[in-house]
Amino acid sequence: MPVTAPASPRHAPVGADPAAPRGETLPGPALSRLRPVDREVLGLYLLTRAALWTTAYCTRWLFPSDGDARAPEPVLASFERWDWGHFLHIARDGYFPGEDGTGPGPGPGHGDNREAFFPGFPLLLRAVHTVVADWTVAGLLISFVAGAVAVVALARIAELHLPGAHAGRRAALFLLLSPCAVFLAAGYSEALFLAFALPAWLAAQRHRWPLAALLAAGATTVRISGLFLAAALAVHFLMTVRTRRRRAALLALPALPALLYFWYLYERTGDWTAWKHAQERGWYRHFRAPWEAWAQTWHEAFAHTQATGYAALFQADLAAMVLGLVLLALLVRRRRWPEAVYIALTLWALGTSYWYMSVARSTLLWWPLWIGLAVGTLRGRTTTTVYVCLVAPLSTVLTLTFLTGRWAG
Repeated sequence: MPVTAPASPRHAPVGADPAAPRGETLPGPALSRLRPVDREVLGLYLLTRAALWTTAYCTRWLFPSDGDARAPEPVLASFERWDWGHFLHIARDGYFPGEDGTGPGPGPGHGDNREAFFPGFPLLLRAVHTVVADWTVAGLLISFVAGAVAVVALARIAELHLPGAHAGRRAALFLLLSPCAVFLAAGYSEALFLAFALPAWLAAQRHRWPLAALLAAGATTVRISGLFLAAALAVHFLMTVRTRRRRAALLALPALPALLYFWYLYERTGDWTAWKHAQERGWYRHFRAPWEAWAQTWHEAFAHTQATGYAALFQADLAAMVLGLVLLALLVRRRRWPEAVYIALTLWALGTSYWYMSVARSTLLWWPLWIGLAVGTLRGRTTTTVYVCLVAPLSTVLTLTFLTGRWAG
């Protein structure tokens, strides 16, 4: 759980140097050449990628969709599922296929809710496809490179909490072994979002506000969570910067991609809330009170109304929500207000729909969790061993669930 480094006062912003005057830029660049700890983290990243692809190879032989199959499915087929289809269709055909914009695209009449996905990943996928012919390979390559950027940035943020104590390596390890880590390798948007969001947060800790705002804007092109990041950056800015007028305008930059996307959808559909309506149609994200959403999810998880696979994923989302609330409480207790704002907005967005969906998966984006675990477990090796022993089986099970096509959430 999030724990403040002993040398930092409780009221200090995350990563701030207590000895530095408020508003001064900390020494050293936010992003610089690779250091030994960065290379160590990248080595760990490559090992976990090799382990995941070994699992994917074995899965296609041991768990074929047809029990009587004599030949395995192509290995890439394991990653061509669910959200990937939406990203592929957007990248290949756009949001409104057909010359008249009435093709099998968005809208309740077509059953395709692709406008629920922000354009950042599909645009990059289309660009990479100009060089890499296979769409799936292009998507996996984006996530591979983005994941490497993300784990290095995560490690550097953790090192700000407790320099020289291997906090960065542990934070990366905890993220890469987390139950839903398979989504960092798939052609999904989590890795790309983190590749923008974590360097943005690192830049903010160094008071590089133009860079932080620009990177946060990149995160907002990828996921709505970029707006939650922007809110956290705004709180951090207000807590640490004296002269605010000249730089305050930077805080609006991350919202610009979302506004442009909503405007684009409005121009094509006449609906300023087309993104929200697509979420409601496709994923039952109608607003409900938090206690109603909890009750509905609990019912689906334990009332035997769903197939066991679906029920198990509802149970995972319930556990993730409890974890998120505990994390939020600890952040508030430690007065980590920027991170608390980010987690609070995330939990509100996920916890106020018809039922919980993708809450467990969203833990990948909760960087205060991985940093807090890393800092908290530095006091002894036992806690790290416990984490690995408990989480590794869950990660393996959920990875198999995804690779075999049984994931639904």
